Amino acid sequence: MKKIYNILNKSLLVFSFGILATSCSDDFYDVNDNPNDPSISTPIQTLPTAQVTFASLNGTSMTYVGNMFVYNWATPSNWSANSDFFRYNVSSSFYTNIFETSYSSIFKNLTYIENYEDPTGAVDYSAYDVIAQTMKGFQYQYLVDLYGDVPFSEANLRAENTTPVYDDAETVYKSVIDSLTRVAAMALDLPENAETPGDSDIFFGGDMEKWAQFANTIKLRMLVRLSNTGQDTYIKEQVDLIDANGAGYIKEDVMANPGYSKNADKQSPFYDYAGWDEGDAETNRHDYTVATDYTVNYLSATNDPRLEYLYSPSENSGTFKGVWQAINLPGSGYTSKDLSKIGPGLLKSPTQDQPIMLLAEALLVRSEAIVRGYINGSDADAKQLYNDAITASFKYLEVEDAVTEAETYYSQAIKNTGWDASTDKIEAIITQKWVVLNGTSSIESWIENTRTGFPVDLPVSGDSDGVRPVSLLYPTSEYSRNSQNVPPTTREDAFTKNPFWK
Repeated sequence: MKKIYNILNKSLLVFSFGILATSCSDDFYDVNDNPNDPSISTPIQTLPTAQVTFASLNGTSMTYVGNMFVYNWATPSNWSANSDFFRYNVSSSFYTNIFETSYSSIFKNLTYIENYEDPTGAVDYSAYDVIAQTMKGFQYQYLVDLYGDVPFSEANLRAENTTPVYDDAETVYKSVIDSLTRVAAMALDLPENAETPGDSDIFFGGDMEKWAQFANTIKLRMLVRLSNTGQDTYIKEQVDLIDANGAGYIKEDVMANPGYSKNADKQSPFYDYAGWDEGDAETNRHDYTVATDYTVNYLSATNDPRLEYLYSPSENSGTFKGVWQAINLPGSGYTSKDLSKIGPGLLKSPTQDQPIMLLAEALLVRSEAIVRGYINGSDADAKQLYNDAITASFKYLEVEDAVTEAETYYSQAIKNTGWDASTDKIEAIITQKWVVLNGTSSIESWIENTRTGFPVDLPVSGDSDGVRPVSLLYPTSEYSRNSQNVPPTTREDAFTKNPFWK
């Protein structure tokens, strides 16, 4: 891992001034250099920079927003944090870094990689192109899911176009799907002179078959997201193209790790964000982020041993206790010492891998695709994938004797726990997805709740108007730097403007 961090540190030094300038600029689409004639970096240096930022954004802000909106986490009575969440105060200043960092840093660096050409013509950079387009596809999917129309066809052109148009959400989705189709095939058939990134790729260490599998998995997730749009023929045709490249889907958790360590600014993102700092001091966020009563009760009622890995026992009582989402709570019995905080299955160590996509999620996506008829398979096949997803979740959380414990859990005759006990298989899959993504990629659970309505009885915050948000709003910065193109929005849009696939 030291080798990887050496590469990363060089890359960060090279790009530090560029990133800072972009962050402070009036236009984060504008970088005044020619992406086809770079003078300061090559893909092997730029890639880990892009991946580190990508992992951090997905593992911190996006994770936190998702877990709050699907009622996994609350705030104790001795803190006044998170009031915007409990009021559902989604505005143009709410978590703007999700949109802004995607363009100002992640897409900027990935586009640089995608467009890079060796001046001598001796080296082919197709492998980097595969990685860049796959990561862009992953992030663009979320931007469309969360915002709707976004800059795409004219975005990332740097000084050539600093005010890109906003493309239609469905057009962006299908363009990304086409891109993922191309790069999955490309990853498996690279030219002989292609340079592979090796250790500078902090996801897969340059294993291009795994990149093909990841591209296929992202694509399938997007296709399943289209299940309500009446485009089953299109979806099946696209699944056939996945089958044609022969790579299949991911077989393990997709993780990022450049060599995280117990040092300032080098800890694993989520651990540093919601756990402890490099001096072992508890972060404020860890102290003011606690379990909800609904989630603790649900896991207890279904005899789920993951409870003690997703949450930690109350410091005062030694039991698992949650609370409802609200700004004002009774002081007695509801402080951070009275309630369960984020648990050891999620906060393992400062060096832990940062999850990007869990195998458990991918298996559930495949299970749903079979149930809906997009992938060939029987009910038994869908059930096996469902059970395997639960087992993968137990393993990720490091549940003791994970395989046996998972089998005991999913063998119960409880709706949305045991496959055979669940009459609505889609409900079972999405409800189980809500459980397996607790504490990690719960932004996905929020989006899936918008798409399917599951879990059906998921509460809303007590300080809200009773309606959960379905989208985020474009940041204020867009209205100042790209005002002629950014669509007008109001606060009500966050609750009424569903994604195009709803």
